[in-house]
Amino acid sequence: MKKQRRRHILLENTNRVTEEVWVQAGLERKAEMETVFLAGGCFWGVQKFFDQFAGVLETEAGYANGPDRQPTYQEVCADSGHAETVRVVYDPERISLETLLTYYFMVIDPLSVNQQGHDRGIQYRTGIYYTAESQLPVIRAVCGRVEAEVGKPLAVEIQPLASFFPAEEYHQKYLDKNPGGYCHIPRQLLALKGARGPAGGGITEAGGE
Repeated sequence: MKKQRRRHILLENTNRVTEEVWVQAGLERKAEMETVFLAGGCFWGVQKFFDQFAGVLETEAGYANGPDRQPTYQEVCADSGHAETVRVVYDPERISLETLLTYYFMVIDPLSVNQQGHDRGIQYRTGIYYTAESQLPVIRAVCGRVEAEVGKPLAVEIQPLASFFPAEEYHQKYLDKNPGGYCHIPRQLLALKGARGPAGGGITEAGGE
């Protein structure tokens, strides 16, 4: 088994991801970074979407909040219980969690249960999985605002991260490797005006540059 497929992130409690877990996952955690895990249907498009924003430092496609063992993609598609999820590492001084979640709701149907676009199954459920209690008020505020706008309860899970397993390498940056590949997110949203990816510049707050 490859080292990458043994890596996982397991939340010890709802206050913080322990330093030991980050080391086990092979991830470097810096004080200025924050991380949120977003499930929004097929992770190919979700990863590509968030990669365009300045302030997003790193993304990784994977499987979250299912049984605590590394699944294969085939097992996830056979209802293992994991959600296709993207780990988003960001600099809160350049892009806020509120802004990231505002963008998130641009590319999901928040009322749909276990389906986004043409993709159906429990792995395509929507969810916001947080890694620190301090993120929860922002998550609740943004979700409350969206719920008030749509007038119905949202189908988006709000949970502490329980587990995360990186997906197979061929899933990582899939739409960069396969520009004509399938994506449930409209193509124009993958290249928003003014957004210039993790290298710097571009949009750092919704509607700004």
